[in-house]
Amino acid sequence: MPVIKVKNKSVHIQELNKGARETIVLVHGMFSNLSVYYFNIAPVLAQSFHVVMYDMKSHGMSERCEYGYDLHAMTDDLRDLMDALQLKSVHLAGYSYGGLVAMKMAMRYPARVKKLAIIEAPDPSDNETLSIIDIYSKEFLVDYINNYTDTTRMRMGKRQLDKNHRMYEYLFYETSIKEDMHNERFFFADDAIGNISHDTLLIYGKSSNCLTSGRKLYHTVPRSKLALIAGDHNLPIQQPLETANKLKDFFMGWQVKFKQINHKLWQALRLSYHH
Repeated sequence: MPVIKVKNKSVHIQELNKGARETIVLVHGMFSNLSVYYFNIAPVLAQSFHVVMYDMKSHGMSERCEYGYDLHAMTDDLRDLMDALQLKSVHLAGYSYGGLVAMKMAMRYPARVKKLAIIEAPDPSDNETLSIIDIYSKEFLVDYINNYTDTTRMRMGKRQLDKNHRMYEYLFYETSIKEDMHNERFFFADDAIGNISHDTLLIYGKSSNCLTSGRKLYHTVPRSKLALIAGDHNLPIQQPLETANKLKDFFMGWQVKFKQINHKLWQALRLSYHH
């Protein structure tokens, strides 16, 4: 499990297909960790891309920090990580609060982001939505334990669950996380969202409590398209392959079209040759 030093802080990262020409960085949501991508989504993307995942501060195996959970600080963390990994510009995808981090990154450092994918980003002004996200995060942890720890490792699983609950308690009671998230409540009203010039994919669950947020972004971000998948806020857990394939198709974009055109030309040449 690689843990690297970024600005004197320990950050847990995972990388797949390091030799690929283009990189996708995946940002998880609050109260979860990089495993939301690691098992099912990242391997699909790694068929064509270098994939980088990281645990946010105080999440997973990254170092604990009392402060700095606002979007400004979180994007500084992401920029510093990209600098440490010598990544000039990347495709960027973020889930839940990580989707807001990804958007803020595109707003603050547009040249560092190629294409942008937002999965289930909530409107921070909606307190009900933010409280529901905490419930989904707990479900994510239970699902993670149930699906990725077999019976011989269930003790480890229980230990992992206890550890994650301790992480919750630390985040809730000993950090500025709730206050920082509350201070972002006007984020969707920021005019700069309308200036995001990147090709943007918005992925939301058809029955998600965040779908209204997705529609708002669709009408605000100029070059965005909205893709709906059966499910709720827990899409990466419920529909990992569909989520992964939508991301992959979007990030490949013109490369896919170019290959299809090439294939058609090749078929036409073969036909003319045989005749």
